[in-house]
Amino acid sequence: MIRVCLPSPLRALARLDDETLLDVPPPVTQRAVLDALERRYPALRGTIRDRDTFRRRPFVRFFACERDCSHDSPDAPLPETVASGSEPFLIVGAMAGG
Repeated sequence: MIRVCLPSPLRALARLDDETLLDVPPPVTQRAVLDALERRYPALRGTIRDRDTFRRRPFVRFFACERDCSHDSPDAPLPETVASGSEPFLIVGAMAGG
């Protein structure tokens, strides 16, 4: 099971109090995790990635094992500790401004 942590606004939209657990078959990739997340929580479709292009939305970042993997290929395997559920896959709302 993959552990996924969402920012508070997306947790509210999905009606989650905490992180969620997803069953994602190997290979565990960003795309596979996001596909499973959107299947389980349809209200999240279009919020994390564009509905048509499936590209990550601006100001949304992905972290695995404390490493920003937002610009990695969506089909690149995530670290084994994320795939095993030892570490969470984090979806974070980025901040901008000065």
